[in-house]
Amino acid sequence: MASSSSSSSMCASYSSVISRPFYNSQPQFAFFRTGKLGSVPDSGGRFRCMAGQTGFFTKLGRLIKEKAKSDVEKIFSGGFTKTRKNLAVIDELLLYWNLSDTDRVLDELEEALLVSDFGPKITIKIVENLREDILSGKLKSGTEIKEALKQNVLDLLTTKGSKTELQLGFRKPAVIMIVGVNGGGKTTSLGKLAYRLKKEGAKILMAAGDTFRAAAGDQLEIWAERTDCEIVRAESEKAKASSVLTQAVKKGKELGFDIVLCDTSGRLHTNYSLMEELISCKKAVSKVVAGAPNEILLVLDGTTGLNMLPQAREFNEVVGVTGLILTKLDGSARGGCVVSVVDELGIPVKFVGVGERVEDLQPFDAEAFVNAIFL
Repeated sequence: MASSSSSSSMCASYSSVISRPFYNSQPQFAFFRTGKLGSVPDSGGRFRCMAGQTGFFTKLGRLIKEKAKSDVEKIFSGGFTKTRKNLAVIDELLLYWNLSDTDRVLDELEEALLVSDFGPKITIKIVENLREDILSGKLKSGTEIKEALKQNVLDLLTTKGSKTELQLGFRKPAVIMIVGVNGGGKTTSLGKLAYRLKKEGAKILMAAGDTFRAAAGDQLEIWAERTDCEIVRAESEKAKASSVLTQAVKKGKELGFDIVLCDTSGRLHTNYSLMEELISCKKAVSKVVAGAPNEILLVLDGTTGLNMLPQAREFNEVVGVTGLILTKLDGSARGGCVVSVVDELGIPVKFVGVGERVEDLQPFDAEAFVNAIFL
């Protein structure tokens, strides 16, 4: 354990990143400070960082959503440009709509949805709902059809994916595991999430649990410096990911951190041994803090479209995914995949990446998303 002399210097300022081992035994783990430990922003005076306070994590989730609401529509509108271009044909189809053109218009609308990766099941469901309402006389104009289309998509997203806020429980620290395949943007998403949580007053500790990729720890350390967060990483190349996460959560508990963000190694969903490692990581942190991890967020690359579904199914079966982070949606013409994933798996989208800036990881807002792709 850390010595008493080390503990007494916890609130000292550090001009550069420092490290010290947790234990004398191998493998060792290093705790890196990137700023003034114990100096946490109070989010403009709205509340201070006290995770033991009743409802702190609930307030944190709501505050993130509230403060993001002001700019989320603007960012979504810019972030879904390619998907919106695919769906622009719908406006042209409905501009001079009349009842005699119903079959042709719905066929072309179906094609537009499929091209944007809404998926056959979702597309057929939406189109048949519209057909029924048109033939029954409920929808009498192109404007009404478009509004009904948007409402159908919104209903699909909110029925099965309504819990979009982070569910962090009430124990300190809350633990969030970030999982996914190689190249999906896990480490970057973790860094951006740390930025958003830290900005709202949470005291964040990062855990470099990606022990397979040599540069992963360095990459996460850069994010720690960029967001002024602390980080735990292994000093030995032979350290197991579960050991790194265990020590990080212990350190988070010992030093009073609010949230421990755990990076993990990228892995193909078809690699059984690596998927088993995730189970070990999950079990390891639960032994330190009851109920942890509070969230297991699966990062999915939006440019892969419906190809993300097999990945999501496997990760969900192995570790029980609680939420999704969809990345690179600004470069994808397949934004409809968001709806398909939520509908099939019943897992809410919690954040979406719609740009390269640190603030471009946005809390998911179903209504803003629908308005952005059907502008």
